[in-house]
Amino acid sequence: MKIPVDLKYTKTDEWVKVDGKTATIGVTDFAQQQLSDIVFVEITLAKDEVLKKNTTCATVESVKAAADVSLPVSGKVLEINEGLSSTPDAINSDPYGKAWMLKIEISSPAELAELMDAKAYELYCQNRSH
Repeated sequence: MKIPVDLKYTKTDEWVKVDGKTATIGVTDFAQQQLSDIVFVEITLAKDEVLKKNTTCATVESVKAAADVSLPVSGKVLEINEGLSSTPDAINSDPYGKAWMLKIEISSPAELAELMDAKAYELYCQNRSH
């Protein structure tokens, strides 16, 4: 399981890459392993929408299950990965690269402190898989 050290993580298996005031968001390697073969992705937000932390921003479906993706921080939607809906399997093959879901302008940077670093997230995942 890959857990890049330069990202922040949520207990609901989203990752956040922070670059200044911009946060790139996607689902983790752990999440895609749990879901298995992903066959459908729907991002339910629009560009320029301003949303609060924990708002559902996408739905990911696999042959086994469906899962909602929530915003790890509040902000304004800057960009949506439009290509992901036609290549949902990118989440399985490249969850931290091609499979990013959206980029937002962070409106409340203090919320980042509530997220886990890579070590804490790895421990959290290990505790759930026993």
